[in-house]
Amino acid sequence: MLYQVLKYLLLGPLLRLVFRPRIEGLDHVPEEGAAIIAGNHLSFADHFVMPAILPRRVTFLAKAEYFTGPGLKGRLTAAFFRGVGQIPVDRSGGRASQAAISSGLSVLRKGRLLGIYPEGTRSHDGRLYKGRTGVASMAIKAGAPVVPCAMIGTFEAQPTGRRLPRIMRITIRFGAPLEFSRYAGLEDERAALRAVTDEIMYAILTLSGQEYVDTYAGEAAAQAQARSHGRRGRGKGTAG
Repeated sequence: MLYQVLKYLLLGPLLRLVFRPRIEGLDHVPEEGAAIIAGNHLSFADHFVMPAILPRRVTFLAKAEYFTGPGLKGRLTAAFFRGVGQIPVDRSGGRASQAAISSGLSVLRKGRLLGIYPEGTRSHDGRLYKGRTGVASMAIKAGAPVVPCAMIGTFEAQPTGRRLPRIMRITIRFGAPLEFSRYAGLEDERAALRAVTDEIMYAILTLSGQEYVDTYAGEAAAQAQARSHGRRGRGKGTAG
């Protein structure tokens, strides 16, 4: 019920007014049956804009931090994500990663759309980063097609750290579904998982036109933050 109210009465109309999204390739999204929508991740707004424009309901794997934030804001955020059917994902790796894959597979086995950002976290600088292989594992195990998706303009509209988005037009571009039946039975082979993931990321790159970085987004953001702290530290030292 909350999903329908937000999409058609509250949040959906507001998002269309703010972003005036231009939709390209919507016919590539299957009208029925299981499929994975794999997109780049540039902004917090991505979670809302894509589901708002898709005719079918899409369930996203969302980072667990959205469900565990402190205070009133944290409780409201958690209530929202649960209300629209999003699934919390622990990104610590190991068993947590397997649990996330199991959650995604349960969505696909019900014949639904699953949304995922293979980069694992938002890009801190607008570039496209190396994909994590969970999307490949789910695609092979479920035998589901993967529809690449590019969000264009959401980084400029609401980059990391900006609370309210700028009013501007964005583009959401879907590519032809990718099919990976040739990898059936290889879902535990690291080389196969990397090959499938890289093919998905290349399709997203082709759609988005971003610069590609062969590093995980989380690692790149941490390195950038460390460099920033180092520069500030040196600046304080010279000032004294």
